[in-house]
Amino acid sequence: MWQLVLLGLLPCFGPSSQQFPRPCATREALLGKECCPAWEGDGSPCGASSGRGSCGDVGVPERPDGPQYPFAGLDDREKWPLVFYNRTCRCAGNFMGFSCADCAFGYFGVGCNERRESLRRNVFHLSRAERLRLVSYLNLAKQTISRDYVVATGTYQEMENGSEPLFADVSSYDVFVWMHYYVSRNALLGGPGNVWTDVDFAHWAPAFLPWHRLYLLHWEHEIRKLTGDDGFSIPYWDWRDAQGCDVCTDELMGARSPRDPSLLSPGSVFSSWTVLCSRANEYSDRGMLCDARGEGPLRRNPGNHNRNVVERLPTSAEVEFTLSLPDYDTGAMDRGANMSFRNTLEGFGDPRTGLGNSSRMGMHAALHVFMNGSMSSVQGSANDPIFLLHHAFVDSIYEQWLRRHRPSPSQYPDSDAPIGHNSEYHMVPFLPLHRNREFFISSLELGYEYSYLLDANQRLAESMRPYLEELRAVWPWLLLAGLCGGIAAVTVAVGVLAATRRYGASPWSRATKWKHLFALPERQPLICSDSEKTKQRDYQTTL
Repeated sequence: MWQLVLLGLLPCFGPSSQQFPRPCATREALLGKECCPAWEGDGSPCGASSGRGSCGDVGVPERPDGPQYPFAGLDDREKWPLVFYNRTCRCAGNFMGFSCADCAFGYFGVGCNERRESLRRNVFHLSRAERLRLVSYLNLAKQTISRDYVVATGTYQEMENGSEPLFADVSSYDVFVWMHYYVSRNALLGGPGNVWTDVDFAHWAPAFLPWHRLYLLHWEHEIRKLTGDDGFSIPYWDWRDAQGCDVCTDELMGARSPRDPSLLSPGSVFSSWTVLCSRANEYSDRGMLCDARGEGPLRRNPGNHNRNVVERLPTSAEVEFTLSLPDYDTGAMDRGANMSFRNTLEGFGDPRTGLGNSSRMGMHAALHVFMNGSMSSVQGSANDPIFLLHHAFVDSIYEQWLRRHRPSPSQYPDSDAPIGHNSEYHMVPFLPLHRNREFFISSLELGYEYSYLLDANQRLAESMRPYLEELRAVWPWLLLAGLCGGIAAVTVAVGVLAATRRYGASPWSRATKWKHLFALPERQPLICSDSEKTKQRDYQTTL
């Protein structure tokens, strides 16, 4: 079944996205520190001849970072992307991409001038065809080698400062797995076991929500390019008050294997997936980056986690408390931040008191721990496709907070946040470049909405949509059945009329005569007396 789906989608192959662009992973590009590939439309760098963009110097902020990372010049991610490139494409208008070949989020068309809003739906409100399409697209991305991007398997120093490029081919899906690993990995300070663990360019600090918002947008964008389906949107899993992993079915993200509870059911296409970049401790011990090789099957054992760390999945009350917090981030803006919306939603603030450094994890982090497998490692969590559904719902909570509190841009910190999290910092490891503050805005400005945030009338129409689509799918068969039934009725009527004319009397009256001929006279009513009941106890059985 899945092989047929993939064969049907093969003609739709297109470029995938993210880090590092193939044209920029060469010795010449690294030594020249320039990533300004030619746009295929006119052959000029960044599509300059067509007004799409131009090659320009990269500017990085000089604002101070927080004290959590006390080093400078040791990690390739510092002042991203200056270690690798100091000139990149700067796209104009609604153009986007490492060569300005794509449209900005929310824009479509040849000239990127068609504004369109996409809708992210509850995964359980998808029609049967949409659920099948979701799983098929995920598997297609997992099986398709990225045409536009490769991933780094060595540091810039290990590449001899660009003289010996160290990159690997991976699938379109695994490019995003690698990105999540790379942004959250430990800092390598030189030599085996010499690492700094208290650093993360996308977690534990203010950029957590903007970074993952951008991550989902790029992933969604690349699936559309890969499949040619501009209508595709990531669905979300509303896990409020859930008692278990509701999406862990073979129809969706894969059920539990009956032979090994930590593996996925053979009935799920995801049971054949191989993970990568999931062994954080091993990379730290070796003092090296993930080599992007396969590391075994996808693992998941939901609910069989450490209850001392996570009690249960988040409740509606905890979500509402989190949304009530008016400050985006507070204090040192790390895992110890008190009464911080970001820290509480991320899971390190108590979702009942708002106090940081909670002894138990909640909200976003609770679900990662609950899954008890590949998704429970920060660096390797994106291997599990549930990651996308989970973070889409986290993003929807972020969107609710933005609409409810309408924060000013100044609520996002310009300085003193942990490294990588100040407002003007370029998000690691995205190419094209994006700044944190650019995604501290409503999803509506980025071209997408969540179905449960629609107004009442729109939600009603949206709830009816899957059923209408199912009806639309069977409507031709219902019409055919109705036509056949009509033809049969006309045929019977014509036969009855012909018989009446031929015999001069209604066939029904003739049949009535035969009925009376063989009828037997009724001698007594079919009600037994008490004595009769006793004699014929097995009457019903005999009958």
